[in-house]
Amino acid sequence: MQPASSRFSPPAWLVLWVCALLWAIFQHGPLPLYSTRTLGVAWEMWNQGAFLVPHTNGAPYSHKVPLLFWLIHAGWAAFGVTDVWPRVLQVLIAAGWLVAAARLAGAASAGKPSAAPLVPWLLIALPYPFLFSLQIMYEVLLALCVAGALCALTGRPRWHWFALAVGAGLLTKGPVMLLHVVFPWLLGPWWSEAARGDRRRWYGGGLLAILGGASMLLAWAIPAGFAGGEDYRRELFFLQTAGRVVASFDHARPVFWYLPMLLVLALPWVAWPRVWHAIATARGPLTDGERFAVSWVVPTFAAFCLISGKQVYYLLPLMPGVAMLLAAVLRRQQSRVLANGRRWRAWPVAGALLGVALLLAALPVWRAHSADPPHWVSDAYATAPWFAAAFVGLAAGCLVGDPRRELQRIAACALLAIALVHAAFARSLFHHFDLRPAAAALARAEAEGRPIANVGRYEAQYHFLGRLSRPLAEIEERDVLAWAQANPDGVVVRYPARTDPANEKAALLVQPFRSRWIEIWDARALAAATPSVEGARDAPAE
Repeated sequence: MQPASSRFSPPAWLVLWVCALLWAIFQHGPLPLYSTRTLGVAWEMWNQGAFLVPHTNGAPYSHKVPLLFWLIHAGWAAFGVTDVWPRVLQVLIAAGWLVAAARLAGAASAGKPSAAPLVPWLLIALPYPFLFSLQIMYEVLLALCVAGALCALTGRPRWHWFALAVGAGLLTKGPVMLLHVVFPWLLGPWWSEAARGDRRRWYGGGLLAILGGASMLLAWAIPAGFAGGEDYRRELFFLQTAGRVVASFDHARPVFWYLPMLLVLALPWVAWPRVWHAIATARGPLTDGERFAVSWVVPTFAAFCLISGKQVYYLLPLMPGVAMLLAAVLRRQQSRVLANGRRWRAWPVAGALLGVALLLAALPVWRAHSADPPHWVSDAYATAPWFAAAFVGLAAGCLVGDPRRELQRIAACALLAIALVHAAFARSLFHHFDLRPAAAALARAEAEGRPIANVGRYEAQYHFLGRLSRPLAEIEERDVLAWAQANPDGVVVRYPARTDPANEKAALLVQPFRSRWIEIWDARALAAATPSVEGARDAPAE
């Protein structure tokens, strides 16, 4: 009999994933605009004691539903209002997603020999799930709900758990949750023995479960719609979904825009020739587990292509299905390769890591011999040699070891490489994204009772960081002088493409922000200095 400690020890892929995320997520403060916006909405709800209707900048916020905010509030109630709990929450959600994806791969294989053990290793190597697990936002929580719902659908269906997971997904990001689970359910008889054995129970139970999940959403949405007012109700029940599906008011893209993005999502595996060879030589009938993955990934991806609004991270919940398909073809090829005594060659991945090492090692030389190097070279050159040495070590790690564990080595090295890139960003470039100085200046202005105006669209990026209690006025650049004259005691936040050295003395604060600048002005000083600042073309932060 095995001791209890070995029976319940976590798998290596989970330990690597959680440790890398915990290390990375505390490297810097909340990133704009995803994390700062989510925290801003959660803070306004908390500060106002209004937990039914999300608010941003003093107005009802119809773009998102409230489950993630409620989870943040639960931690704040227990541990106090800081950004530590939301970060730990994201790591817990990401760990839950990876565990659910592994269980889904095993459940879909129905206990038969399969490639399921490869799935979590394939997933931890992907940059996009890792990087978005560091953002305090909705996609990874949605991905967890999707994986949980599909786990309940595989094997012997558990409709009560399916309903609960669907409801949680609907409360995370709205009706898009249904798009992720409806096709595997509708195509159930093609891949599920339970569906083939009793179609009436399959479709009847699934329909009731979906209605049960929808009732969870409506139990919140109906009272929230009445509490938020007519405009909020109209946007919540119609404009948000229809506006993204038909003619997007946000992130509109061409139909085939996602196709090249698949190469980005599939890094680093697209750099491994064995993947392409495995796909090209795949033969034989599909297993039920493979049919499940096809019924999930292919029609859902096609539906996302037809939807007007597109972002790469919208596809994150599909990644376990893609990994299941990739694992299946790699497992078949692995059997043939090992039978012939050959290795799975990881040299292209190792070469890519060496390429990154050479780029990092070249930064000090670039800075020394360039009259005007890009700002990121000047910011990163000092620590670049240390990171270059680490990448050389990871490249060597890809090439040395048991050929039967080559995929696992590549995955571990890729995960560590992503974490190192993130650490390099945190140590050298994050000050271009750090809104804490600006938020502190606005908090002082609010404490003095001064009105604050933001030039362009305000995304609540300062509210949590500065613990602001009042909304900021949104004005256009052409209206700055009129607002400053009407509010001489006020403060104006501008985002010029460039700044004059004289402004650093005249303004309350000047700091870099992405490729632009943030200038915070006393209204009187700005009105007096308006002729000198008109040379810079201003635009709101993206």
